[in-house]
Amino acid sequence: MTTRKPQRHGSGTLVAGLSRRTLTNVLIALILIIEIYPLFWIFTSSFKDQDDFTTKPLWSMPEHWNFSNYVTAWVTGDIGTTARNSLIVTLVSMVVILLIGSAAAFALEVMIWRGRSSILMFVIGGLMVPTQLILLPLFTIYFKLGLTNSLIPLIITYIGQGLPLTVFLMATYFRAVPRELFEAAALDGAGIFRCFFSVGLPLVRNGIFTLGMLLFFSIWNDLLVALTFNAKPSLATIQVGLLNFSGQYGEVALGPLLAAISIIIFAMLIVYALINQRVMRGITAGSVKG
Repeated sequence: MTTRKPQRHGSGTLVAGLSRRTLTNVLIALILIIEIYPLFWIFTSSFKDQDDFTTKPLWSMPEHWNFSNYVTAWVTGDIGTTARNSLIVTLVSMVVILLIGSAAAFALEVMIWRGRSSILMFVIGGLMVPTQLILLPLFTIYFKLGLTNSLIPLIITYIGQGLPLTVFLMATYFRAVPRELFEAAALDGAGIFRCFFSVGLPLVRNGIFTLGMLLFFSIWNDLLVALTFNAKPSLATIQVGLLNFSGQYGEVALGPLLAAISIIIFAMLIVYALINQRVMRGITAGSVKG
């Protein structure tokens, strides 16, 4: 009579689980290093002197912490003025895009009328038009209208760029709202405007908030449009202001430039950290169809 030795499935499963957990932790640590080290390098390099960039390795720490780079960055880059211009352009464009885009999405998704699907496809087709393709025609139009060297061309262009995506995404949010709510509001005597402002907008506020933040960062970080339609230093946006650190012969003041970039990056990181959970809730809400 022979007896079988008991198989130790538990120990094998435990080892496999520990191996997977270790591999996961290593991958997470690697991703964190890849993501965090560039920010760490930008921040520490912002305290370097110009000689540190030319005579020492790129990854070396600053020998003398030069805090005056931040003063130079604020003065040379005129961050206060450029940030104000960027805020004006970004906030005005974002509010107009969200208001018009939400109203258009409501009309195309909730209201019933002939041809709405064709018009929605036509609006979505605007996503396939590259910005670089329309810069020259737009510049000609703005120049003939006398709008160049002002913030108006930037606002108009950003609104035109942001509307197709906003209409498309807001239509998906309205698609998730039960139609019975609008029918009940109509039976209670609510008109189309009240259905939109009192019923529709509160129910898709997460989508509006999420899109608002996406539009904010997209417009805030734009350089091409801001540089094409505006040549006045007093109306430069914050991304255009970073070009002030280039010298006459192409020499770049790397310390003050990295100091200015650090101010911009870490200010945006603080804003995003404060609103991260709200953005994730908005994205999740828009991915579920009711």
